[in-house]
Amino acid sequence: MLASKCHIVTYREDSSEAEIVSHKVLLRAGFIVKLGSGLYAYSPLIWKVMRKIERIIREEMDKAGALELQVPILQPVEFWEESGRLEVYKANGTMLFTRDRNESEFGLAPTAEEMVTAFVKSTVQSYKQLPLCLYQIHTKMRDEIRPRFGLLRVKEFIMKDAYSFDSSKERMENAYKLMRETYFRIFSKLGLESIAVDADSGDIGGSGSSEFIIIANSGEDKILIETGTEYAANIEKAVSQLVPPSNKDDEFKILEIKDTPNIRTCDQLSKFFSDFPIQQMVKTILYKVTYRDNESYVAVLMRGDKEINETKLKNHLKAIAVKLLSGEEIQGLTGAEMGFAGPIQLNPVIRILADESVRSLKNVICGINQNNKHAINANIFRDFNPAEFADFRLASEGEPGPVNGNPLLLKKGIEVGHIFQLGTKYSNAMKAVFIDSSSNQIPYYMGCYGIGVSRLVAAAIEQKYTPDGSFHWPVAISPFEVAITCLIKDQNGLDFAKRMYDELRNLGIDILFDDREISVGVKLKDLELIGIPIIILIGKKWKDEGLIEVKNRIDHTVLFFKPPELPEKLKSILSGNNSKAGD
Repeated sequence: MLASKCHIVTYREDSSEAEIVSHKVLLRAGFIVKLGSGLYAYSPLIWKVMRKIERIIREEMDKAGALELQVPILQPVEFWEESGRLEVYKANGTMLFTRDRNESEFGLAPTAEEMVTAFVKSTVQSYKQLPLCLYQIHTKMRDEIRPRFGLLRVKEFIMKDAYSFDSSKERMENAYKLMRETYFRIFSKLGLESIAVDADSGDIGGSGSSEFIIIANSGEDKILIETGTEYAANIEKAVSQLVPPSNKDDEFKILEIKDTPNIRTCDQLSKFFSDFPIQQMVKTILYKVTYRDNESYVAVLMRGDKEINETKLKNHLKAIAVKLLSGEEIQGLTGAEMGFAGPIQLNPVIRILADESVRSLKNVICGINQNNKHAINANIFRDFNPAEFADFRLASEGEPGPVNGNPLLLKKGIEVGHIFQLGTKYSNAMKAVFIDSSSNQIPYYMGCYGIGVSRLVAAAIEQKYTPDGSFHWPVAISPFEVAITCLIKDQNGLDFAKRMYDELRNLGIDILFDDREISVGVKLKDLELIGIPIIILIGKKWKDEGLIEVKNRIDHTVLFFKPPELPEKLKSILSGNNSKAGD
């Protein structure tokens, strides 16, 4: 394609609103234009990148036996009521709602489990029609509280979502394994390094799930990896082995109440009571818990040096949401200001839960629900009684991992895919059944598999951006594999560059010819800014020695070839980079 026909619009400076690398590149290269909060127009160049991503996804999904379909973005809420998820999505504010002229209510699709299940319910009756895997690449809508980071946190985005339907749990698990392997092939062919980690199933639900993460320092997802093992998990799901305090007391001591004027945190208490390490303190965190039909309050007891994983708490309680109480709410329920809540003499309306980290502690410091006072030498079962113990703890870097006890290593990344084993959650709720070989009505065993297409664009930039400030697309998804331009003001050179462009294009190479009448410096900056991985330069070296300069931005090399050599050499370079992406 000719650059003069390509609508290349770039800017000299980074946008002031961009916080991370991908957002800066996307705006500065003119790839996206912000039209509203979390809403972007995609330029022709970046749309070409997304179409290449979609092509690779389609190729691999088709190889895995999946069939493409499309369901509406505008979804009747009746299906969401049937699945039992309407209250959840209204409570967390994720879904956008509207009404038509007949006052019928609709939601704008944040996901498509209900729609695809309804489709299969209408079209599949017999076990002979199974297994079935359906996918679509379509627009999704989620009402982000705070859209930011360009394409990583938006209200409207493009996603591939797939759904498998099987006749048994075992077959569902096999479909899940197949899709897991398919995802690794997809990301490899895209030229991106990914890892799969154990993850929380969130509002999608199901018995197990894995996230696919593109490692990048700017990523919002935190991953804990146990060194020397294959264990990797999103921090919301990660577990670690608990290291008990080294100064455990053997005997129970007498409970005492001490004045602690304006001493509210464990760090402050540790300084105030120098004989008590922070590991011998129990903090009490109060939450409001929202269920489908009611609300309640819980107090979670946690060892002083550990933090609560609210995802684990929410899942344990099977709640729609958990929310920290405000200072005013705490005072109304406990009679004390924030920082003095504790399990002793706590309002009975608040259910006490305890993390496993406090089970074996003796003679601890804790709050007693009185301002400026704490208890020392408090003991579980003698002075307070938790209703139950569970793992509510946020695992952290350096703690022993769950497999061999090796230290956990923290990495940052960007979630680009998520797969779930849904089981019969949706088919049971929506009465989606098939007739088995014995004429019994059986609910489908389902799997769900998502990839963020527009999110992958940002993730690719984050992963391929180098410390020296340069960026290039992987060959497989670059808007153009190669660009060629003439650096000299010479008609012969320009004509030669045009002939080489035509020859390479006829060989099937996706090539851009920069024929714009602008300065050489601007041309080169633009080609690098839009991420072209291979740049061919017809310049002084060609004029003086008949050599063509090839700038390989992937391995940071510059090569020179004679004109007859260029086609085969270039095909070899491109083939090598594509094969590396597929290894």
